[in-house]
Amino acid sequence: MGFFGYNSNFTPETFADKSYSPLFLSGSIFYGIDFDTEHNSRFNKNIKSDWASYLKGKADTTSVNYFLIGDEKPRYYSDDKNVIKNKEEIATLHAFYKNKKENKTSLKWAKKLNLKDDKIKAFVEFLYLAQKIETVSINNDYWSYEPVVAKTFNDAKMIQSIENVYNTNSDPFLKNRYWFLTMKARFYSNDKQKAIDFFNKTESSVPKNVLYYRALSYVAGINYKQKKYAVSNYLYAQVFDKCPELRVVTAYSFRPKNESDWTKSLAMAKDNKQKAALWAIHGYYKDEKQAIEKIYELDPKSEHLNYLATRLVNKQEQALNNSFKQDGGENAPMKVQTVAENKTENLAKLNAEAFALITKISNAGNTQKPYLWDLSLGYLQTLKGDYANADKSFDRAEKTLPKTELAGFQIRILRFVNNLSKIDKVTDSNVKTVLADLNWLYYELPKTYKEGEFRYQNASSWSRSYLSTLYREKGNLVMAEIFGESRYSYWNDGNSFYDNEKNLLDIKSFLEKSNKTEIEKIGAGIYSLKLKDINNFQAVQATFKNKIPEAIEFMKQTDSVQYYKFLGNPFNGNIKDCHDCDHVAYQKKKYSQMDFLMTIKEMQDKLAKKEDVYTNSLLLGNAFYNISHFGNGRTFYEISIVGYGSSPYSFRNSMKGMITDNSVSKMYYQKAFEAASNKEQKAKCLYLISKCERNDYYNKKYNDINNYWEIQDDKINFIAWNSFKTLRKEYSDTNYYQDVIAECGYFNRYVSQ
Repeated sequence: MGFFGYNSNFTPETFADKSYSPLFLSGSIFYGIDFDTEHNSRFNKNIKSDWASYLKGKADTTSVNYFLIGDEKPRYYSDDKNVIKNKEEIATLHAFYKNKKENKTSLKWAKKLNLKDDKIKAFVEFLYLAQKIETVSINNDYWSYEPVVAKTFNDAKMIQSIENVYNTNSDPFLKNRYWFLTMKARFYSNDKQKAIDFFNKTESSVPKNVLYYRALSYVAGINYKQKKYAVSNYLYAQVFDKCPELRVVTAYSFRPKNESDWTKSLAMAKDNKQKAALWAIHGYYKDEKQAIEKIYELDPKSEHLNYLATRLVNKQEQALNNSFKQDGGENAPMKVQTVAENKTENLAKLNAEAFALITKISNAGNTQKPYLWDLSLGYLQTLKGDYANADKSFDRAEKTLPKTELAGFQIRILRFVNNLSKIDKVTDSNVKTVLADLNWLYYELPKTYKEGEFRYQNASSWSRSYLSTLYREKGNLVMAEIFGESRYSYWNDGNSFYDNEKNLLDIKSFLEKSNKTEIEKIGAGIYSLKLKDINNFQAVQATFKNKIPEAIEFMKQTDSVQYYKFLGNPFNGNIKDCHDCDHVAYQKKKYSQMDFLMTIKEMQDKLAKKEDVYTNSLLLGNAFYNISHFGNGRTFYEISIVGYGSSPYSFRNSMKGMITDNSVSKMYYQKAFEAASNKEQKAKCLYLISKCERNDYYNKKYNDINNYWEIQDDKINFIAWNSFKTLRKEYSDTNYYQDVIAECGYFNRYVSQ
């Protein structure tokens, strides 16, 4: 799928031959392929087929393909053991024919082929000469920082010998190939004019097949090098018209330097088809609408109209706003649109002249593919709000539409867009008109359609936004969220809908109810969040609020989430905050999320009974610290509703406040300090309290900062927090004090002043 596949409902592959596909509208150099990389392999299929037919009954297909192509797989490193030796064997077989002496290769192939057969010999001898030219025509350097010097074939005697074989050979098949090989040799020689001379002298007697147009493209290229741009572009257009395999090459090579070149090329055209071909490439670079107008006047049945029409329609789509949001102005949030506002904005973006042209051609019905123009018109009528006439256009398209899967899908999706667009206020009745198509879009296609060309993703996302907006206008916030969920926020900042307790409870009730309507079932099915995710969010919220019994009850309803293991021990508290260090450290026990909550409850129960107050308080402080942004247990809160990220700035404000708040930890560390029985214990508690003070300092300092780049450098990295002062003043004689100096650069700098 090309760049525009995800913001388009109009699939160009439905309407145009595959040879045009690189020229479909794209944000890349070429649609679907980015760059043309088939310079060495473009004609492999033709070559194998032609020779297989010529040698039918004389050689098996595998042997023919071996000698012609060898190994078609690209090699990115040297592998001498597995290198295909077809070229060496061709040279050795040539020596066998020349010297009439058996060799290792001739003995090998005599078991498979009749080497005395005239056609087999002709095959080998042709390949022997063709290989000589391939030394300059095949390029394995696909890109380079420096300009690549073009290789030339300067063996004049060899070139002449090839031409001599052409002149004397009476076999039509071989004569045609030696004609092209002569052209190719002359093209890569240092006297390219001789290629043009040879072509002009012989072209009238040559069949107009792929080889002829390959040779004609050589003549076009030489004319370009000679700065005969008008001639070059005229010839490239002929090749574009007659040789589908070279369409991407000729389109790329078509380069008028100015308007005069273009006018001269047009004047050279001998008939309407040649003029149409020139306009077909011109339209790719310039103006599809103008090109369509010109080609339609010259040749309404022209195949080139098909790909240009897809570009014209895709360009109309490109301008559309499918987000139902508008720029709110500098430093302001996006403005949410109503359905009516969105339609008005998009209507103003449609090109009236393009619409008129497509209308004219659709009504005439005299093109190669009338259904293309009928579907195009119907689609644009939908965008204009003319839904009744769009239905008529689609009905007309049905009459000439091919019975292919892609064509069937295309008309169905355009009818769906039209039918949904008819709904400006959602009701139980009108929503039934789109239920089958919604199921098809959301459920059937993602599971069953594997080809990749059909563009249904845009209709899928647009319809969700459309329905969400309708429900929002109706005041049904739950259904608005169900269809309008923002899944792909750039910052992964979760889902703010759940910050409102009423919203949370309402959507929970909706997901729990068993008697859903069909549209509700569809919405619930595509909604990425399930009851377990909401319960998980409630468990996280309750934990941060230190409501552990509530958290446990919610966690019980999270399915497998409750069994997820912490990466580090959540009850450990270290001098340095290093979650990676904690993750790789030895852990006697791996705690699941439910283990974690149950252990907290057990410690709190003991604390309530005044049992081992110091240890339980210290471990509880560590537990709440570790599930904060600063600890080793971030995976506890990193869920879809909360968000994900290594920085607090990755989270919305409500969640940023929750995950950076160490007040519960500080409270438990204070309890531990008060219950400590010696100075070592008190020193440890003081330092752990200082970490909470440090985090609180940074939280307040950067509270109003939305992004990294808003931070002002005030040259203050840290201050002497109260616990730092007390630790230095009263506990400098403890071992823990020395440990802090060794591991905490802030404290070390503070005491060194």
